[in-house]
Amino acid sequence: MARVHLLLAAIWLLGGCSSTVRLMPTPAMFTSGDPGVFEAGVDTGQSTTIEVLYATNRLPVGLPNARHYANVRSNQLRLGVATLQVGDGTTTWDELYAMSTSVVEGERPTITLQNTREMAVLDDGEQPPGPDAQAYFASIDALLTRGGNRDLLIYMHGANTDFERAAAQAAQFQHFLGRDAVVMVFAWPSAGALLRYGRDVATARRTESAFAHLLEQLSGHLPAAHLDVLAYSAGAMIASPGLARAASDLAATADPARLRLGEVYYAAPDIDFPVFVDNLPRYQDHVRRVTVALNLGDRALSLAQWIHRVSRAGRPNLAEIGPEETRWLVSASGRDEFDVLSIRPEDLPGLPAGSHSFWYDHPWVSSDVLLKLRFHASPPARGLSHNSNQIELAFWTFPADYAERLPAVVRELAAGTSP
Repeated sequence: MARVHLLLAAIWLLGGCSSTVRLMPTPAMFTSGDPGVFEAGVDTGQSTTIEVLYATNRLPVGLPNARHYANVRSNQLRLGVATLQVGDGTTTWDELYAMSTSVVEGERPTITLQNTREMAVLDDGEQPPGPDAQAYFASIDALLTRGGNRDLLIYMHGANTDFERAAAQAAQFQHFLGRDAVVMVFAWPSAGALLRYGRDVATARRTESAFAHLLEQLSGHLPAAHLDVLAYSAGAMIASPGLARAASDLAATADPARLRLGEVYYAAPDIDFPVFVDNLPRYQDHVRRVTVALNLGDRALSLAQWIHRVSRAGRPNLAEIGPEETRWLVSASGRDEFDVLSIRPEDLPGLPAGSHSFWYDHPWVSSDVLLKLRFHASPPARGLSHNSNQIELAFWTFPADYAERLPAVVRELAAGTSP
């Protein structure tokens, strides 16, 4: 019975819970007295609705202009636009702006899916894409050209997450990155149910090829853009091998540099640590920088390790990899292409010791994620402190005076004067 109770607790913690999404706590970079970075990125339309792109291998239900997506895997990749609303319909822009630039007491507004508009379908491995898909890629290119940010951010959600929750999570990052940002959610067919973590793990592994195919298609049709990937928890089970597969597939072509990856950010990654390390060298040369944010006390990943019988990349055990892999990891951590962020609760006021959702729940960490994605800044430029362990693996932490450093960090990055 104790084992059953532990399993249920593990599933609950790992899922992120398929419940209502509320606007995350305001990142500290917007509450430091200078919301100028937020203002510069927000669309002048001052709307409480947000549009995000989506790609999903979920089975569709309903008409193309009002699709619903089931928790069942399809062999096709469907592309479209989702419209979401912040608040209950009575929330004004001024109220949303106040919540987005200050620490406001009280319950945060909900983010709800209003409608979806499916625009194209890609068959598994389809080459070249059909006219609808080409038109969809052209529309993304137009969005990227419209703003000053030429990166497309692909958000990969975790387990126990339905389509609506995944889209809402992506929408709040589009909101805080600025409305000139272009965000796509890769909505893989998680069961969205408390007791289906094992099924989600199996589905994630069968989704790797669909994600690799999407990366290849986007790289081939967005010539001036970079693709950023933000993978949370079990989303790493798709992102890590998918990136490796896409790099390997394109390495055999005449133009292997076509995989246009920018930032790859793993937040509390729930993937076998040895598998994660094995994948890294296969795609690292295609990436601007890989960042792994981890909490060694992460309770959800501790339970995931118990389920999988191997440590997770977000709570790694270095004894599980060989000496050659260890040397590679140590060497990579000392270069600009690979960063390890140690999220230590003792460094972050108010962070629960076992936090799994630290990357958006804590205003310091969410600020760091946004600065990384928006400015492609190195850890020292973002105000973080350098450390190393006994085997000289480099990692970064939040200094005690991070809140005092942050305003100057933001000003320097926004002005382009940071080293």
